Amino acid sequence: MRKIEHIGIAVKDLEVSNLIFEKLFGAPPYKSEEVASEGVKTSFFQNGPNKIELLEATNADSPIAKFIEKKGEGIHHIAFDVADIVAETKRLQEEGFVVLNEIPKKGADNKLVVFLHPKFTNGVLIELCQEIQ
Repeated sequence: MRKIEHIGIAVKDLEVSNLIFEKLFGAPPYKSEEVASEGVKTSFFQNGPNKIELLEATNADSPIAKFIEKKGEGIHHIAFDVADIVAETKRLQEEGFVVLNEIPKKGADNKLVVFLHPKFTNGVLIELCQEIQ
């Protein structure tokens, strides 16, 4: 893992949250998109080298909707940038981590993503990210 790629925050209302973070950072999101396969709309903010992803559920069955129902709004995941997502996934599985999706899938912000099960990471959902070339 090379660096923290972003921190994901689950929100009930993306429009309201965008205004809050726009005031906080003094700039609008640099990107917004929907990832239909995950049932989520996202906005990305950049502050120096740091990125924040806001995530709003687009349907009641999405992972974000379930997270908010169970835990409320707040930090949903920490994403780490990796050079080779397939090799890193395999290495972590060999170390005993359980992945939620063994095959990398397309996520937001032009990334391939794999998630590690939070039961094996002290309750924190970890996302591995690799830029799609």
